[in-house]
Amino acid sequence: MRVESYWNLHKHVFSIRALEGDHKGKVVEHVSHKTLHDVTFAVQPAGRAKVLREQKKNVHAFVRGTEGIGESRARYYPLSSDCWEKISYNPYKYDSFVDSHGDPVTHAKAVQLVKDTEPGYERAYIFAYMPTGK
Repeated sequence: MRVESYWNLHKHVFSIRALEGDHKGKVVEHVSHKTLHDVTFAVQPAGRAKVLREQKKNVHAFVRGTEGIGESRARYYPLSSDCWEKISYNPYKYDSFVDSHGDPVTHAKAVQLVKDTEPGYERAYIFAYMPTGK
């Protein structure tokens, strides 16, 4: 199923919203970890402009992909690979998701959404599997 995910600032987890099916447009789960494949990164310009204008964050940036990669596909994304790149988004600095060098990223073969579980330090991490670059 195609979904989009965003970091929920109030619940401190990733919210997963369905992009198709009976629950299209609805949040279907809240998770601390999720793997998606065939991913695109999207930032809504009007939402970002509102953040800059009001200096208050809102939901306007998404990681969109397909969930349920299954065993056969999972083997193509080895966790020990050098192909995993840390991705981030800061609306005050960038107008898109960026890699660790600050270069824009628009898609990835797979993504691991991970919540840091250290008590009192709740933060979202996005790791993208990009064996052939951005």
